[in-house]
Amino acid sequence: MDTPTPFVTLDELARRIPDRAMLAVPKDEAGIAMAATRALIRRKATGLHLLCVPTSGLQADLLIGAGCVATVEGGAVTLDEFGPAPRFREAVEQGWVRILDSTCPAVYAALQASEKGSPFAPLRGLIGSDVRRYRNDWVVIDNPFAESGDPVVLLPAIQPDVALFHARLGDRHGNVWVGNKRELVIMAHASKASAVTVEDVFDGDLVADERYAAGTIPSLYVDAVAHAPRGAWPLGLVGRYEQDAEHLRAYVA
Repeated sequence: MDTPTPFVTLDELARRIPDRAMLAVPKDEAGIAMAATRALIRRKATGLHLLCVPTSGLQADLLIGAGCVATVEGGAVTLDEFGPAPRFREAVEQGWVRILDSTCPAVYAALQASEKGSPFAPLRGLIGSDVRRYRNDWVVIDNPFAESGDPVVLLPAIQPDVALFHARLGDRHGNVWVGNKRELVIMAHASKASAVTVEDVFDGDLVADERYAAGTIPSLYVDAVAHAPRGAWPLGLVGRYEQDAEHLRAYVA
């Protein structure tokens, strides 16, 4: 009997990300599933809560410009040296999207709480900031282990519906190798489901191969995989290709 495979087409991968889902996406250099992003746009996804882990760039800007996003949560949306993200900026100015302003440590802490099955995570650095003033879901308490006057912020755990990212390798068992991109591991652990595109298909078992095992997310946390060569383009993929600077400059223009 044939062993079931988690591999699907790009369009099927996009169909598995429902409208109005909380969709976790990583920072640009971690592995962006741009081919899957274009598939989401083709299927006219709507109402997404885009969780940037902890920031985003072209991926968020395209999804916002295509009308796929209702809420953006994270530390920033920027095209870095290429300039501001134009559709994000316009959406904020016109009020087309809801913004949940956060910080990089806050995003990671809230995801790690979900990863560990905890309802919240404590974090100090937000106290006194304007960011905390606009987040009514963040609660300040006194440290119960201190004698007096030691405030700490409690962040509710974040459990995304789907984590979406692009990895270097995937095998037919559904394991994916992400190397040292640990934010992808956190995303997969914290989310209800993971949808992953892979650059190459590995002939073997990544978990059983000592060269790759330490940097592999096992299939337990991976719900769908699509083979997408150059799937991060026009962004780069570490060890394979650089970002397409000419394309990004043209996009901003």
